Amino acid sequence: MNKKEGKILVVDDNAGILSSLNQLLKYDFEEIHTISNPNVIPNRIRKDQFDVILLDMNFKASENTGNEGIFWLHEILKIDPNAIVILITAYGDIDLAVKAIKEGATDFISKPWDPNKLITTLQSGVKLRKAKKEVTELKNKQKALNNDINKLNNSIIGSSEEIKKLLKKVQKVAETDANILIQGENGTGKELIAREIHRLSNRKNNSFISVDMGSVSETLFESELFGHVKGAYTDAKESRIGRFELANNGTLFLDEIGNLPLIMQSKILTILEQRKITPLGSNAEKDIDIRLISASNKDLLNLVDENLFREDLLYRLNTIELTIHPLRERGEDIIELAEYFVHKYSKQYQKQILKINSDSYKKLLQYQWPGNVRELKHTIEKAVILCEKNILRPTDFFNPDDSIKKQGFSNVETLAEAERLVVENALKKAAGNLSQAAKILDISRSTLYSKLSKYDL
Repeated sequence: MNKKEGKILVVDDNAGILSSLNQLLKYDFEEIHTISNPNVIPNRIRKDQFDVILLDMNFKASENTGNEGIFWLHEILKIDPNAIVILITAYGDIDLAVKAIKEGATDFISKPWDPNKLITTLQSGVKLRKAKKEVTELKNKQKALNNDINKLNNSIIGSSEEIKKLLKKVQKVAETDANILIQGENGTGKELIAREIHRLSNRKNNSFISVDMGSVSETLFESELFGHVKGAYTDAKESRIGRFELANNGTLFLDEIGNLPLIMQSKILTILEQRKITPLGSNAEKDIDIRLISASNKDLLNLVDENLFREDLLYRLNTIELTIHPLRERGEDIIELAEYFVHKYSKQYQKQILKINSDSYKKLLQYQWPGNVRELKHTIEKAVILCEKNILRPTDFFNPDDSIKKQGFSNVETLAEAERLVVENALKKAAGNLSQAAKILDISRSTLYSKLSKYDL
C-alpha cells in the first residue's frame, strides 16, 4: 500500500460536495480539510499550510462568471505565492479555464469530474508543491551561503591603477542586467569579481550560482544546467533542479566558458535567446530570469577564428567585457595581498602576527606569479604554517632547490612556456597522481586533462 501524502484544502459552498470529496479523497491523501465559506480562507491558510487548494469558482447560485474564484485565487496567492490552486466549476468554460491559469491557477477541472482524473490531478499538485518547497529551501541555503561568502570576501584587495579602473567599471555595470564576460588568467579572481557584481546588483538578495563549465561532462550537461525529471534516464531516480532554475531572479556565473564543446554552446545560446528552459525528460517549459556572468582564461575571439566558439554566443555573453590584469602587472597589489594573507593566516593558525622583511618583498615582486593571486595565497599560507620565527624571509616563500622558482622564469619567454613548467612541477610534486596535481594547481581534473593534452605531457 502506497504511503498517503498531501494535505488538501477543499473550498465549496455545497455541503454535499464537501462530504463526497472528503470520502473520495481520504484514501489517497494524508489530510483532507473542507470549508464552505470562502471568507475564512485567508485566516485558514495563514494558520496552516496546504499542499493543494481545491477551490470552487462560484459561490452564489446566480453567479457563473467565475469572478469569485478568480478573486479568491488572487487572495490566496497574495498570502502564499507558491500555493497550488486547482479551480473547479460546473460549466466547463474553456475561456475561463485559460483565464484562471493565466492568473496563477495550477490547473482546472469541471463538474462532474472523473474521480480517477481528479485524484491524479491532485497528486500531481502535491508533487509540484513539494518541488517548489525544495527549490525555495535550496535558494535559501544558497542565499545564506552567499552571505557567508560575501562576509569573507567583502573587499577586493589592491590599489593599483588596473584594479581601480576595473572596480570603477564594476560599479557602473553592476546595477544593470547586462550580460558580462570576465577575461583573465587562471587565479586572477574572476569569480571574486563576479560575486562583487552580484553583491552590488539589484539581485543581491537572490542566489548567486557558480558553475565550472570545464568540469561539466557532455553526458550530464543538460541535467546539470537545466535539471531533469524522475525517469528521464536510467540513473534519474529523483527529479533534479538545474542550475539555471536555481539562479532564477539571481545571478548565474559560468566559469571557463571557453571549454564548452560547440553542441553545448548552441544549447546555451538557445536558452539565452528564449529565456526558457525545459528539464530533461519533460515537455514543460519554464521561464527563467537570470543575470548571466561568464568567465574565460582563453581569448574567445581567437577561438571564434579557429571555429571552436560560436560568434553569435560570444555576442550574447559580452555585452560588457571586463579584463583582469595578471598579478605580475600589478606590483603594488602583490605587496598589499601578501600583507593581507600574512595577517589572515597568522590569525587562522594562531600565530603571532608575522612580518615580511625587505628582502622578501623584493623576491615577491621579482617573481612572475604564473598562478596569480591563487598562487600567492597558497605560497603565503604555506610560509605562515612552516615559519618558526616572527619574520618571514625569502626562503620561507621560495625553496632554493625548486628550479622553477629559483629561475624566476628568467629563461621563459611566453605565458604558455610558463604554464607548461607549472603543470610539470605540479605533476612532479604529486608523483604523477592526477587528482593530487589538479588539487595543487587548484583546477578541475578535466581542465588538467586539457592542459596535459595541450602540452603533450
